[in-house]
Amino acid sequence: MKKLSYAVLKEQGYDGYLLESAPERVLQFGEGNFLRAFVDYFIDELNEKAGFNSKVVLCQPIAPDLDDRFNEQEGLYTLFLRGFQDGKKINKKRVISCVSRCLNPYKDFEAVLACADNPDLRFIACNTTEAGITYDSSCQFNDVPAGSYPGKLTQFMYRRFQKFGQEAGKGFIILSCELIEDNGKELEKCVLKYATQWNLGEDFINWIKTENIFCSTLVDRIVTGYPRTEAAAICEELGYEDNLIDTGEIFGFWVIEGPQSIKDEFPVDKANLPILITDNHKPYKQRKVRILNGAHTSFVLGAYLAGQDIVRDCMNDDVICGFMNKTIYDEIIPTLDLPKTELENFAAAVTERFKNPFIDHALLSISLNSTSKWKARVMPSLKKYVERKGTLPACITASFAFYIAFYNGYAMSEDVLTAKRAANEYTVKDDKAVLEFYLAHKDDSAADLVHAVCTNTSFWGEDLTQISGFEAVVCNYLTQIRENGAYEVMKALA
Repeated sequence: MKKLSYAVLKEQGYDGYLLESAPERVLQFGEGNFLRAFVDYFIDELNEKAGFNSKVVLCQPIAPDLDDRFNEQEGLYTLFLRGFQDGKKINKKRVISCVSRCLNPYKDFEAVLACADNPDLRFIACNTTEAGITYDSSCQFNDVPAGSYPGKLTQFMYRRFQKFGQEAGKGFIILSCELIEDNGKELEKCVLKYATQWNLGEDFINWIKTENIFCSTLVDRIVTGYPRTEAAAICEELGYEDNLIDTGEIFGFWVIEGPQSIKDEFPVDKANLPILITDNHKPYKQRKVRILNGAHTSFVLGAYLAGQDIVRDCMNDDVICGFMNKTIYDEIIPTLDLPKTELENFAAAVTERFKNPFIDHALLSISLNSTSKWKARVMPSLKKYVERKGTLPACITASFAFYIAFYNGYAMSEDVLTAKRAANEYTVKDDKAVLEFYLAHKDDSAADLVHAVCTNTSFWGEDLTQISGFEAVVCNYLTQIRENGAYEVMKALA
């Protein structure tokens, strides 16, 4: 079977959109599944629908030899976006043709730096994982390349400054997609630190600040990556070998914080894409964390105790799905400040995303580190609801009892806590201190356990018994869970 290429697609009579030649206007640090199913997908759509006419140069942020795989396929790969949308099962295929080549800075850093000499280059996209945006003072300007991603970016930007520093409009629009708070601003801080540490001059520092836009962004799409178990069958159906197949969910939403002038160069409105350019991305991040992530954290532990194992199956159970929807619509949405219609539309999309027939999202996988997740994703909704309504949100309060019941294990080994669901054992995974706390309280009464958890300020940053009535209601729910099971508690609330 022939490897995917433009010639093979022509032989097959492929009638989908392809862009074989265009200026390289985007440099992308990161060649992983997420960026290819998200950023490169959107750029491919911009090329087709808005005449963006741009190729993307991929640069590997770490050392593994993946560049050959991309270059052998001329940058082409097949993307499948799959899910449940508008009540229908969707499996949409697209050959992505916006990638021109892939460079490995550990093999040829000069080839990467040479991209800075290209006058057409305007955008830099990146996703170097949460650990990628870090300042490492051991990095030196003469390293080939610098060890950290911000170090490499500083070296690259200095090359650009040397070539075009006297021309306006030759800086970069930098789209940071790492999953950290204020990703763009944090990246800019690191670059400025290196510019200072390496004594690259005030003119360069001023150029960084005035000619470049570091955009913080929010990215939202579940990307499932290379379909290992399906790949052979998919290639047989496609009629070509593709070692870069990528898969993700249908839903996608990208919020870019920056001036509206970005639209003049990045014409997302013309392409009618789910990309929002705004002066503040944080309300949208809050919406995602509170509704999408908060829904996960507030129902999955109870759903697991109720006998379920997969998110999709929970959505087909009227009681569990009803509990989740009541949590979102009645208790979370009233705590948020975006327009109600926007929030409800997002919530409806969340339910469809959870029904995705192509993703077996295990509840136990989601349960990892639920203590910090509950604090970050659910507790803000609890406190805001109490502030606005003057009463406790029933489902959110019950979710705290589900959390305690799930963590109520009886034995610990190899940094996991063993607990039981009916006759079956399961493992709880969290920070060691969290697990040791629950082990120490394994024989507590419901009242003693709830009190111990609520007053553990190292978990929550505050004493939750200070929230009026919270301790007593959580204790009541935990007692009901122990006596009647989590499902009956959900049924009474749904």
